Amino acid sequence: MKEAINFLLAGVGGQGTILASDVLVSVGLAAGLQAKQAEVHGMSQRGGSVTSFVRWGEVVFSPLVGAGEVDVLLSFEKLEALRTLNQLRSNAVVLINNQVIEPLTAISGDQKYPSDKVIKDAFAKVSSHVEFIGGEEIARSLGNPRVANVVLLGALSALLERDGVAGPELTSETWLTVITDRVPQKHIELNQKAFQAGRDAIKKTGI
Repeated sequence: MKEAINFLLAGVGGQGTILASDVLVSVGLAAGLQAKQAEVHGMSQRGGSVTSFVRWGEVVFSPLVGAGEVDVLLSFEKLEALRTLNQLRSNAVVLINNQVIEPLTAISGDQKYPSDKVIKDAFAKVSSHVEFIGGEEIARSLGNPRVANVVLLGALSALLERDGVAGPELTSETWLTVITDRVPQKHIELNQKAFQAGRDAIKKTGI
């Protein structure tokens, strides 16, 4: 693993972005690393933009991440992903949930929601490691769209392994242990399935 990994999580209030950020910190700690989380920026209530920074490393002094220093982006919504472009380093690992939540400006007609082509072209200029996944669709197939954030964490874990971002000390079992500790007993099996479905989605598409 590189000396430090800078993560940025972006989404909309109500999507579970903050919970996913908390899980990411705990996973880093469980892997024997230092991990710090910056306070959430934006409005965490339903419908508002939410961003959170997480840093892993052998030694992490500060949770703050500057513009152009993000190694890994996990975005829960496509427009929110687009807002983060200036934060990414060249060839950052990018995972985008293929979901549209139109902001009030788009709903009112003041602005147009960007097309998939606009979004993909913008990211293609920054990185060759950009992946899209249907988190909600996968979660619904499991019977509960609310576990989409766990689907995304599963996909992220597979991407970190595939691209060599994380070291061998970070296993899928580490992720599952942290997630299991954070959900009610009756939802453990569902969340385990959601996590594995996210991993499988990466492997099946060959991305």
